[in-house]
Amino acid sequence: MRYLPLIVGIIGGLALLLNRLTTPLLTANQSRSDALGIILSALLILVGLLWQQIQPKAPESVTLLGEEGFELDESLSESVKAELAWASHILLTNTATKTLVVWYEQKILLRRGILSPVKQFNPGQIVQRVLKTQKPTYLVKLSLYPGKIEFDYLPENTQGLIVQPLGDRGVIVLGANAPRSYTKQDENWVEAIAAKLTYSLEQSRS
Repeated sequence: MRYLPLIVGIIGGLALLLNRLTTPLLTANQSRSDALGIILSALLILVGLLWQQIQPKAPESVTLLGEEGFELDESLSESVKAELAWASHILLTNTATKTLVVWYEQKILLRRGILSPVKQFNPGQIVQRVLKTQKPTYLVKLSLYPGKIEFDYLPENTQGLIVQPLGDRGVIVLGANAPRSYTKQDENWVEAIAAKLTYSLEQSRS
């Protein structure tokens, strides 16, 4: 449907041109009809081109490499486990997230979704910057960033990700299977749930 005005306009314009070339003698009425047809074809082509700009293609998704799983740190209290399970479920079902890792106080508390075989979390420059600035980082297309190698604990073909701070002691890293897939609403969800998780984790340590 997005291409229909463009296709109809091109076909109409070509049909008018063919008709003009094969008509030996043009009447005044036919000239006026041809002019009107050319205007209509041009308008259809213009509408078709505008639609391509107004309605861009959705980013193509991929199937993330890895096995689906749910891993929790067994040393956590039952209340924190329940909180992490709830938060991860909400993020996986209500945002573009397909995989996530919660890292807090130098250890992984949770991995859920499509899991990488790499279980070691080494905080690289991007994670360290998020911890220092206390501001989330959204990498809209991970393949464009040289620093993507620090996220080897996510599926290797993760397309986009958010690194959200959990206070100054941890982060939640969320990965998607399509570039530019997180909306502003998704980012707001992540921020709100991260704030609740931070409070619960801090309370459990006090």
